Amino acid sequence: MNWELILESIGPIALGAVTGTIPLTLASFSVGIVIAIALALARISGIAWLSGLARAYISAIRGTPLLVQLFVIFYGMPQIGITLDPWPSAIIALSMNVGGYAAEIIRAAILSIPRGQWEAASMIGMSRGQSLWRIVLPQAARVSVPPLSNTFISLVKDTSLCSVILFTELFRVAQRIAAPSGEFLTIYIVAAAVYWVICLALAAGQDRLERKLDRYAV
Repeated sequence: MNWELILESIGPIALGAVTGTIPLTLASFSVGIVIAIALALARISGIAWLSGLARAYISAIRGTPLLVQLFVIFYGMPQIGITLDPWPSAIIALSMNVGGYAAEIIRAAILSIPRGQWEAASMIGMSRGQSLWRIVLPQAARVSVPPLSNTFISLVKDTSLCSVILFTELFRVAQRIAAPSGEFLTIYIVAAAVYWVICLALAAGQDRLERKLDRYAV
């Protein structure tokens, strides 16, 4: 092990995580959740064509690799006149991917809320929309926290794929450091360790959030 190289590479790789990986994860997850909520509501809307479109979208996203989705957006779209920089390309691809997977999580969480909650809201004069936003979705949010937290942690690791579209994140920085020295094993182990530390911190936050939400469980 080249310990000198390890010590020299930790700083730049960690900086790549702070300036690239983490902001990309936060932005993509935020947009992806909005997409997921829209898809979940479309799935349970009872409108056949809308539900069908949502189902087709989810099937397409879940049935194709994220790497291929990145290539289509960054390398494929220019052929039809749409050229995007690495940053928006990465956000679009990751957000669409998160939306497709998280939609089923949110839909299942909504459907897990007892029917009596809808009926009780209706009895006090709430419309279906009001019942959804004021009664059902807040409860569904608590139910969906564990699986959505896992999706978020997975997204942190998935950002490494964005190195193939030249986006500068943690793994891209590691590649740049390893190339001149040829110390690929050493540098990639350092990169893996940084990912691990980030995921450990997120997992600890997830556990704490779940314990806090359990206090309000009925």
